[in-house]
This record gives sequence, structure tokens and C-alpha cells, in this order.
Amino acid sequence: MERKNAWDNYPGDKKKKVFDFAEDYRRFISENKTERECVKSFVALAKEAGFVSLKKAIKKDQKLKPGDKVYYNHMGKSLALFVIGEDAMENGMNILGAHIDSPRLDLKQNPLYEDTDMVLLDTHYYGGVKKYQWVTLPLALHGVVAKKDGTIIEINIGDKPGDPVFGISDLLIHLAGEQMEKKAAKVIEGENLDVLIGSLPAKKEDEKASKERVKKAILDILEKEYDFEEEDFLSAEIEVVPAGEARDYGLDRSMIMGYGHDDRVCAYPSFRAILNMKKVKRTSVCLLVDKEEIGSVGATGMQSRFFENTVAEVMALTGDYSELALRRCLQRSKMLSSDVSAAFDPNYASVSEKKNAAYFGRGLVINKYTGSRGKSGSNDANAEYLADLRHIFDKNEVAFQTSELGKVDQGGGGTIAYILANYGMEVIDSGVAVLNMHAPWEIISKVDLYEALRGYEVFLKEA
Repeated sequence: MERKNAWDNYPGDKKKKVFDFAEDYRRFISENKTERECVKSFVALAKEAGFVSLKKAIKKDQKLKPGDKVYYNHMGKSLALFVIGEDAMENGMNILGAHIDSPRLDLKQNPLYEDTDMVLLDTHYYGGVKKYQWVTLPLALHGVVAKKDGTIIEINIGDKPGDPVFGISDLLIHLAGEQMEKKAAKVIEGENLDVLIGSLPAKKEDEKASKERVKKAILDILEKEYDFEEEDFLSAEIEVVPAGEARDYGLDRSMIMGYGHDDRVCAYPSFRAILNMKKVKRTSVCLLVDKEEIGSVGATGMQSRFFENTVAEVMALTGDYSELALRRCLQRSKMLSSDVSAAFDPNYASVSEKKNAAYFGRGLVINKYTGSRGKSGSNDANAEYLADLRHIFDKNEVAFQTSELGKVDQGGGGTIAYILANYGMEVIDSGVAVLNMHAPWEIISKVDLYEALRGYEVFLKEA
């Protein structure tokens, strides 16, 4: 059962809206490469659209009514946005959930060292990465440094015009005989993903710089230009990410190559979908979370109770709260767990089963289940829920396709779906197909991105 190419729905000038939305998204992921940057930008855009801080509403004991819009910024790394519906929240919500963290390299707490007149930063990779893909690339540093006096210094070096870039060296082919015999997982070891950041020594006449003169020079730059010292790395969160903008991909400009499509290619249309909600029957929610790439753990991950607590606060301001009403609200909710799918790649066709693969240009991807091998770790959605979604999407002419993550015994993966399903709500995986998933530069189709926006909008309105 083959799905038609979604580009056929946009003949001639109709393609402009697809390309315009894709350009908005391309700029967004170029400018926001960490979960903190995403939350900061989303909050600014939400305020412009009339959303108010839930924390301020709680402080003022502001009663919420249908049509009101609130957001909750959790530790600067996760975000929940609500458009209050006409129905009581006890009857459930329509939720779009995505994650805004991406595979990367994190600086260790004691990262800075000098070796043979070169200064490097020691890293610890985050999420599932092919380590060999991260060498010889231009890299940037994004994050924050928290000082003991409470000052927060934002770091963004390598992406602004005129900035230097950084990188991880690789062994030259002339000396790589032994290296080339290693398995791909061992060609580059995790402890060798150290980022080179300097080689110019401090002045020789400086007595304090008699040893580790290059490190001294780098520390002088950090103090002068960024106002922090070496010890402040202890309370810093600095991420090493690919430097440079996302780019149009292909002679026809039908695709985008960029860092962090997983999962901002779902987070961005989810966010834009809730901004477009004016009047809804059921309360609409956009939930954007951290830490999915490492198991959704921690205070800002989906396994924490921050979302449940936030829903309780919203219900209290609508006058609907009780412990039983909260349980009913969560159980009666419906959710699209908006995460990416593996796009079929003709270069690696053997890992996919063609009848059940996701393809570029065929629209929003629905995964009834993810997991691995025998559906381990999966949320296997109800057939009835999938039928309801088919009805909504077909009625609104949303291009969609169904998929699974590779051949049955080939591998697998998971999303936040199973965590929300623990409340007993209806949840299914839904997102955009991606090539090069988890690589520093991933690729998506612009029309699939646009169909995701359309699908998310009709879900919030009609599910």
C-alpha cells in the first residue's frame, strides 16, 4: 500500500507556503542548538503570541478561562504550553510532546588541559553517536557558566560572524594503518574526543606562565572576554555542537541539512501549531522536554513529575483541581509523541523493510510502535486510536504514512511515548522522517515538515 508523494498536493505557487515555513524552521535550528536556547526562544515567541507565565498566574491567583494561554518554563530546559479549552480539563487534553535535546558532546567538569603546547577541552559524549563522525568538523561551544555569585554567563562561540571555530583532530591516512583495522565503534574512542581550542603561548617573560603558557593564555582570554575562570567550569553546562547554519539541501532545495533535526523538526511545528490555536474544545498542550536522548531521566526529563505537577497547577487555576480530577484528566488525554523516524535510504536499503518504511516526501510519519526486536520498550498504540487519527488526517487532507524503525531484528529505538502512556492515555508516535539520524548533520524533507505542522494543528483542534 504505497502513499503518494506529498509534493503533488502543492503544484505551482502553492509550494511557497511549504518553503516559507521551512525557511522559518531553518533559521530557528541555526540559531538554537541547545535545549536552553530552544526554551529561551520559544518563551519569547510565546509571549509575543499572548501566552503568560504560569508562575506569575499562580502568584496572582489568576483564574484561567477558556481561550487563556499559559506556559511553564521548567529550569530553562523544558517547556509546557497550554491553551485552555471549553471542556473541563477533567475530560482530558490533546497533547503534542517532543524533545529538544540532541546528541552532542558535553564538556567535562574539569575539561581544560595543555599537552605539547596545545590546549584542549575534555568531553563526554551525550546520547547515541557514531564517535568517528565528530572528528575534523568545525565545532562551536554553546551553553552557560554559573558562577558562585549567582551570575549566569551565556556562551556562544563559533556560530557568530567572525567567531573562531574548534575541532577534534583525526589521524592522517599515512599513519592510520592500525586505526583502519579497528571496528567502527573503536576507530575513535570516547576519551579521544577532545576539542582543540588554542596553541598560542603567553608572553615568556611572565613568570607565572613559565609552565603551561598556552593554557595561561587561554585562561586570560576566558577571563577578559567571557568573565569566568577555570574553577567556574565546575558549574558550567557547555555543549560542543557543529558550527554553521542549517542549509538548503539538493539542487531543487527540497530538503534541509542541519544539526538537531532530532527532535527539533518535530518540536518546532508542535510549537507553531499551538501558537495557531485560538479556540479549542479540549485543552491543547505543547510539551517540549529535555534528556530524551539519554533515557528521559533527571528533573527536566519526561520521567520526572514536572508535567504532572504543572497540569495540577493549571487545573487549580481553572477551578477543576482535585486529585481524582487530575488522574482523570491524564488518563482521558490523547497525545502525539512527536519524534523522528528513520527515512528509507537507498544506500542502506538492507536494514529496512520497504513496505513498512518511512520515505522522504510522503508526509507525516505514524509509528504504531517503536522499541526493538520483539517491540521491547515500545508503546504499542491501540488500533482504535490509530483509526481516529486516520479519520482526522484524511478528512483534512493531511499527507501521512506509517512506518516502523527498520527490520524486525535489525535494531530499534524509543521515544517519550511509553512514559505518558503510563497514565493510561492514548499515545502514538508521530513525526518526520530523517536521514543521517544522530549524525552531526541530518537531513529532512521540507514537505514532510509542513505536513507535520498541518497534522499537529488538526490533532489539537479535532482529536
